[in-house]
Amino acid sequence: MTRRQRIMPAALPAHVADNNAYSYGVLDGDTLHVSGMVAFAPNGSYVGEGDITAQATQVFENLRAVVAEAGGTLEDVVSTTTYLASTEYAAAVGEVRKKYFTGDVPPTSTVMVAPMAREQFMVEVAAIARITE
Repeated sequence: MTRRQRIMPAALPAHVADNNAYSYGVLDGDTLHVSGMVAFAPNGSYVGEGDITAQATQVFENLRAVVAEAGGTLEDVVSTTTYLASTEYAAAVGEVRKKYFTGDVPPTSTVMVAPMAREQFMVEVAAIARITE
């Protein structure tokens, strides 16, 4: 029987997960499910308010931190779902994404969401990764 493991990197703000109500990721066997990453800095502040490139960069850094905490790399990501507050952000997020995923780029679905969970957020990325030894 596989036991699920909550993934909570120290590089991401702890206050988001107060009272065990949230997990950045859950490793279930070799499958890592990553919650939607947003532009939070480690201290909990927002990164890049009004700047889609800065936000996307922080989002992918946060994604990388969750995958690394589970023992993987971004090469282990098998799919992503990108949530955008506006279609205007798609090209900029795509350019940032290319810097983080090279080679076998995972598929992504893109969804427009307005408003986002907090008005400062312009982009959110959820992912699934397969972590093998």
